[in-house]
Amino acid sequence: MKTLPKERRYETLSYLPPLTDAQITRQVQYILDQGYIPAIEFNEDSDPTVYYWTMWKLPLFGARSTQEVLSEVQACRSEYPNCFIRIVGFDNVKQCQILSFIVHKPGGSRF
Repeated sequence: MKTLPKERRYETLSYLPPLTDAQITRQVQYILDQGYIPAIEFNEDSDPTVYYWTMWKLPLFGARSTQEVLSEVQACRSEYPNCFIRIVGFDNVKQCQILSFIVHKPGGSRF
């Protein structure tokens, strides 16, 4: 059995190859379909011991389409190109974050 190469892993889905734009769009659609509230967060570091990321604007309470969410990701990326950016999904019934995944890494690109 072969082990994975030693490298930093980030958030949910981090052990998979980088998500394509279509896969990211489907993940955002899943968040919306489940009734979760999407939000965008960014941070200069993705150190696992850093528990607080800065939220980009307010959560997208009224978002109805993936394009609304991805447009905000692009705006955040334009303003903070050297930061990690992730999308999170909040459950307003359980009052907690249900999922999150990285959509932009400094030096790499997505959306």
